[in-house]
Amino acid sequence: MPTIKTDYLGELRTQAVHLQSGTQILTDAPTDNQGRGEAFSPTDLVAAALGSCMMTIMGIAARRDGIDLQGSEMEITKVMSPDAPRRIARVELEMKMITDRELSEPEHAKLERAAHTCPVALSLHPDVVQAVAFSWKVAQDA
Repeated sequence: MPTIKTDYLGELRTQAVHLQSGTQILTDAPTDNQGRGEAFSPTDLVAAALGSCMMTIMGIAARRDGIDLQGSEMEITKVMSPDAPRRIARVELEMKMITDRELSEPEHAKLERAAHTCPVALSLHPDVVQAVAFSWKVAQDA
């Protein structure tokens, strides 16, 4: 059974529908590749998927240990290779982690390790550099 149905809308735009929820995502080719850049590009979605996957897996590990990460956020920078063929060369993720209490170094290490073992991170080609920086704050200090 399919998970996603995607239609080509013309003008380098697609619409993907998550069949279980009905949620829709539009993509546009980026302006540096003949597109309008009016929506996420497919490669933007790869970078976003990496960040979301990392944070989700960290959330699962944190919840299992009674840690609340609500309010955490990240900034993601996708860097395309200057060489042909066109591909993602590097994804930079700046993860600003907010916790409900002070964590020990082993707790930080466990959550950071969880991020690096998320399914998207493990699925990307090894040539795609995943540069991840973590900062940690307690919610009342944020």
